[in-house]
Amino acid sequence: MAKKFIKRYLPDREKVENNRYLKWLGPSLFHPNVWHINRRSIAIGLAIGVFMGLLIPLAQIPISAFLAVLLRANLPIAITSTLISNPFTFAPLYYLAYRIGSFILGEKKDPAITPDSLSIQAEDLGEGLVQWTEKVSELGGPLILGLLILATLGAVIAYFGVMLLWRLQVQLRLRKKRRREPS
Repeated sequence: MAKKFIKRYLPDREKVENNRYLKWLGPSLFHPNVWHINRRSIAIGLAIGVFMGLLIPLAQIPISAFLAVLLRANLPIAITSTLISNPFTFAPLYYLAYRIGSFILGEKKDPAITPDSLSIQAEDLGEGLVQWTEKVSELGGPLILGLLILATLGAVIAYFGVMLLWRLQVQLRLRKKRRREPS
């Protein structure tokens, strides 16, 4: 059931293979494991995407794609799961990461950071990126440590969550099958 649901929303391997912009990536992109839907490939792909989505604010999709191909994880899942951090979630995530990092490092000084203060209010994307970079650089060590902890914890939860849920689904399916079979 989960496999059918996932398959419905993934692009066809053939479409990607015939895409003229991706042909240069060669056979590694088209390795069957990168497109296969199984417990291992989905779990690793989700863990990669969550880790990169939480840890790296820029270029998270290309880095996740590279790691998915390198580790033979499900590429579309790795790319899609980077969207855990998006314009709606990054301010609360960075605030939480800062708080975690500050707590662990024992920092008492609080530079009046709130989730709203991390949002960007600029008209121009370039100007907004500069503002955001300045705000984040003020937070320094606590933010980086907090992001590393959140990313690692998120990846571990994603990986083992998929493994557990997939196993439970298989067990339930087997149980239903045994009930239907005559004794």
